[in-house]
Amino acid sequence: MPASPPIVLASKSAARIAMLTAAGVPFTAETARIDERDLEAPLLAAGAKPMAVAVALAEAKAADVAARQPTGIVIGSDQVLELDGERWVKPASREEARGQLRRLSGRAHHLHAAVAIARDGAVTWRHGDTATMTMRHLDDAALTGYLDSVGDKVTDSVGAYQLEGPGVRLFEKIAGDYFTVLGMPLLPLLAELRRLGTIPW
Repeated sequence: MPASPPIVLASKSAARIAMLTAAGVPFTAETARIDERDLEAPLLAAGAKPMAVAVALAEAKAADVAARQPTGIVIGSDQVLELDGERWVKPASREEARGQLRRLSGRAHHLHAAVAIARDGAVTWRHGDTATMTMRHLDDAALTGYLDSVGDKVTDSVGAYQLEGPGVRLFEKIAGDYFTVLGMPLLPLLAELRRLGTIPW
């Protein structure tokens, strides 16, 4: 019986690596060599919705790594935070993170996460999902306490929080899939990997 093609994650994201590892999926990880801002600029100029941007970036990451891993099944993923139709990026500093959290405080926002698979030089599958996050009201003391507790990690994720850590304490309600919040719709991805025969069950 021929061996299954190797699975490659087009990311060094700790959250995405942890998801696949915990699920028992054998894979290697390789960072995509793309400029996300350059890729999304024409999409935004054309009025693309945040989910469409997330899907396009996931596809681009998968395709980029697949060009160097022609025998592999390459997984690309991306996530976009949307508040009132505005797309956000990761904060560059503690003060930018504080500003993002102030704007999110007491409000609901959306996380759009997409995952794509590329093989034999082409994207063959993609999936997108959205979670709605309602943040509790944060006063200055709560903001400072949170920022002090997470330190430099506050710039690692869009919205300045990580749900798998102390960031969960910022929320009063979450509607949607947990893995979507972490940045990759895992259950549809596992279903596709099973369909492809790359994981047995």
